[in-house]
Amino acid sequence: MATSQAAPVDPHSMQDVTPTLADNGTPQPEGEEILSETLYIQNLNEKVKIEVLKASLRGLFKSYGEVLDVVAHSNLRMRGQAFVSFASPEIAQKAMKEVRGFPLYSKPMQITFARTRSDAVVKRLDVTNLEQHTSKRAEQKRRTRYSNPLKQKFKAKRMAAEIDGAAAAPAARRPNVQMPDEYLPPNKILFLQNLPESVTKDQLMALFSQYPNLHEVRLIPTKKDIAFVEYMDEGSAGAAKDALHNYKLDGENKIKITFARK
Repeated sequence: MATSQAAPVDPHSMQDVTPTLADNGTPQPEGEEILSETLYIQNLNEKVKIEVLKASLRGLFKSYGEVLDVVAHSNLRMRGQAFVSFASPEIAQKAMKEVRGFPLYSKPMQITFARTRSDAVVKRLDVTNLEQHTSKRAEQKRRTRYSNPLKQKFKAKRMAAEIDGAAAAPAARRPNVQMPDEYLPPNKILFLQNLPESVTKDQLMALFSQYPNLHEVRLIPTKKDIAFVEYMDEGSAGAAKDALHNYKLDGENKIKITFARK
């Protein structure tokens, strides 16, 4: 799923930032990733409520180390995006490496390092400069309030839509037809539904480890009736899916197993 990635922005100001400077004062080259304590996440499911999304991200990332903060907003510009801050760049790097592409709520996450430190990181690691940090951010927000290119782009689109709407009758919308789960193409990640709320990670590990090449089992803390099971390859995942689909884990309810959406 190829989408254009905007450059990560300040997790609290949500405004564009000037080019990141290296220690010698020169601009950071375009596309070069610099380690940061904060991860910038895109392609999140916009239909999930913000508080549920933040809790899910915190639950997913806390296994890699202490999560200092999770920032997400529902406004138009920041929809589908979030920032997750850790206590060190090394923790953030490990989390990014292992979680990048994970299909949270059926959408694979796109993860890069944020270009600026979050308030939570500065407060924990550099508290003496917190006031300077927040003042600089406030000044940046004030300076870009009217010149922000993304805001100008949204305004131009809105005006164009209004002109088009006045000039012509709206065309009939095509229904958004989504492929049923049962017909999704093979994937090494399985999506489990209808799980008992009392299910544990150890139970699922024991069940799915009967089939070779099991890599990982991931539970969603805020959604206890679903989980993801990842194998090393699509063939192994398919074998487990065919064998365990409709399996009665608690002796009553059948678990539904499909390939995760890519």
